[in-house]
Order: sequence, then structure tokens, then C-alpha cells
Amino acid sequence: MADDHKSDIPRTMPIQSATFSQEVNAEIRRAAATGIYDIRGGGAKRKLPHFDDLLFLGASMSRYPLEGYRERCDTDVVLGTRFASKPIRLDIPITIAGMSFGALSGQAKEALGRGASMAGTSTTTGDGGMTEEERGHSRTLVYQYLPSRYGMNPDDLRRADAIEVVVGQGAKPGGGGMLLGQKINARVAQMRNLPEGIDQRSACRHPDWTGPDDLEIKILELREITGWEKPIYVKVGGARPYFDTTLAVKAGADVVVLDGMQGGTAATQDVFIEHVGQPTLACIRQAVRALQDLGMHRKVQLIVSGGIRSGADVAKVLALGADAASIGTAAMVAIGDNDPRWEAEYNALGTTAGAYDDWHEGRDPAGISTQDPALAARLDPVEAGRRLRNYLKVMTLEAQTLARACGKSHVHNLEPEDLCALTLEAAAMAQIPLAGTDWYPGKPGTGY
Repeated sequence: MADDHKSDIPRTMPIQSATFSQEVNAEIRRAAATGIYDIRGGGAKRKLPHFDDLLFLGASMSRYPLEGYRERCDTDVVLGTRFASKPIRLDIPITIAGMSFGALSGQAKEALGRGASMAGTSTTTGDGGMTEEERGHSRTLVYQYLPSRYGMNPDDLRRADAIEVVVGQGAKPGGGGMLLGQKINARVAQMRNLPEGIDQRSACRHPDWTGPDDLEIKILELREITGWEKPIYVKVGGARPYFDTTLAVKAGADVVVLDGMQGGTAATQDVFIEHVGQPTLACIRQAVRALQDLGMHRKVQLIVSGGIRSGADVAKVLALGADAASIGTAAMVAIGDNDPRWEAEYNALGTTAGAYDDWHEGRDPAGISTQDPALAARLDPVEAGRRLRNYLKVMTLEAQTLARACGKSHVHNLEPEDLCALTLEAAAMAQIPLAGTDWYPGKPGTGY
């Protein structure tokens, strides 16, 4: 009778360990079976404090909003005003981040150039050199100067409109990228001076300098090569943004590009992407404080990247003190990456649209992160460029709408006082008061 009674008691469902989740256990089994670390593309997938944790305080009585469609709200930005004789003038404060030919197909690079030019902004070469598709279709092209020096030559430096010296990247501060052999076809190999079909790993630091003093020498060298015409950017990963921004400015940078850990990459170790760096939201105010402490805020421009998805994100970046935002992953999605139309082929690769991140394998069904001619031919660069133009237009209109709602006639007039934070974490990171208060954790003079 006792046993019968016990059988009537409903059993609780077993609980999966939060520490040893199904995903963690699957990775342990994969590592045990292969003996190699996991490589993927994209940015951090863990949930992090982000721009959604901030809200705008629209105007009402204490501040008056602007009428949409009747009162102007400008969006133009000038980059490189410190030393360059030919600073970059853009119609919108949103740029296209560096994504290399090699990681991306030639058609994808052309699409990015077309879309950026139609929207009145710039695109960036990425590692591996300058392609004619991108130079020919980019009104404004920023040339990345990376530790690998792949594809670097002085003629292309002079053909560019600006130069971006890459010191670090948000997805992998302190680490280099990877390009596996299946993506190194004859053209990629020729551009990078590499053997065809052999895996390559980019260096994590520049070969001819070991610190900020050497960076100053390198920037002067680049200015001499380009006749002091081109703005010189310095890109840093979101690790120690106050000190890195300070050193970049003292080395002579015209523009600082700050990339948080939600920023994507073509391929690196998963452990880098998820466990190195800081959230983008945590980096901005530190970089702005460095510029302010040096008396260089707005004199040296700040571009922020890493997880930018909408005009609201752009407006919040500007309100926190940046001059522009930059997009990479979002631009890839806009031109067709992870499109559900290829769901069956994503499934065949063991993934699904929206989660595909094995960009290093060169089998992207959308034809974007591949060098396979048949797959790359699926992407129409003209149509993809139009899609990117439309997306950038929407982002700009959204940012303008929010600026007008705060009573601003230019998006650069947005300020921290226009924001509040929804969480303690976001309030502390962005140094923005928690909603309904005038306090954030660590606010000077409060003692806590």
C-alpha cells in the first residue's frame, strides 16, 4: 500500500544545471572529440548590458520638441579635422566598418561600397588590401592598416580617403583573426601574398612597433606617404578605453574608433569572442572622458562600433558623446546575410537562419562570406547595395526623429542629459542616471 501511495505523488521535472547547461556540455563533448578549440564568426552571443537599457527623455515643458518635416535636424559629420588637409565629410553619422575581401566575397564588397555611397557615407577595406570593386563603388573609402600588412602598398594608401591603423578589435582584443584555406583562392592569395589554399592567421600586433611611442612614429610615416592629406584613424578594442584613447590621441590620431565586444569578426576562437573585452556600452563614456580630460573632445572625433542595429542605437551613441557610429554585422544582414530564404541550406550546414556564424568555412548560402564562385554569384551587388542604402536611410531617419523629440536641430546636439537608464548595470556603465532618479552607481560626490 505504501509503495502504491508513493507512485501517486507527481514527480518534479529534472532541472538542467545552469553551470553545465546543454550548450556547455555539447562544447565539452566537441572539445573532447576533436582536441581543437571552436572557431566562429560574429560577436558575443551572451546577453550583455546594451543600448536597449537606455531611454530618451523626450521634450515636453522644460524642453520643446522640434516639428518633424518642418524643422531641420541635420546629420552631417566631418571626420579628421585635427591634422588632415582633406578631412572626410559625410552626410550621415553612420559608417561601414572594416570587413575584408577574403572574409567577404567581391560581390559583397561591391554592395557595401554601392550602398554606402548612395547613403552619403564611407566604407572600410578590412584586412587583405583594396579591391577595385570596393574602390570603384565607394565615394569615400577608409583603408585599414593592420598588423598582418596583407595587401598593403603605398599606392593604395594614397588612393584611399582615410587610413585606419588597427590596434585592436572588439571581438578579440589582444588576438588576431583567421582565414582558413578554403577561402584563400588564387585572387585572395595574390592580394595577400600567401600560398593558395593554406590557412592563415593574422598577427595580433604590428611587427614594427611595440608601444604608443612607436605608434606616433608610424602615424607620422603614414602622413608623409600621403602628403598629410588623409585623416588617420586609430582603432582599438573595448578593453581599456580610457588609456587606449589617451594614447591614440597623444600619438597623433585624427579619429579614434572604439569597438566593443558585441562587434563581429570573420573568424577567431569562440573563447575570445565571449570572454575578452567589455560591452560597447561600458566603453563609450570612458573614451569620451579621456578626450575631455585632454581638451580634445570634438577635436579628435570618436566613432563607436559593436552591436549597432538601429537609429535608436546610433542616437544613444551620439548622446553619450561619440561623433559617429559604425556597423558591420548589421550591414551584412541588410545585404542578405542569414536570410530565411536559404533556410534549407542553413539547415544542411547544421544551423538555421539567424544563427549561422561559420563564416570561416566559406559555405555561406547567401554568397556573402564566401569565395565559392557559385555561391558568391547569388548576391546581386546592385540590389544588395540598394538594400543597404534603404537600411542606412531608415537608421538616419530614426536618429533624426529621436533628436527632434529631444528638441535638437542636429543629432550631435544630443547629450547625456537626454537619457535615463533602466538597470543599475547600464546606469553604472554609461554614467546615466537610473530612471526616476538623478543618481547612478559611482556618481562623484555620492560616496556610492
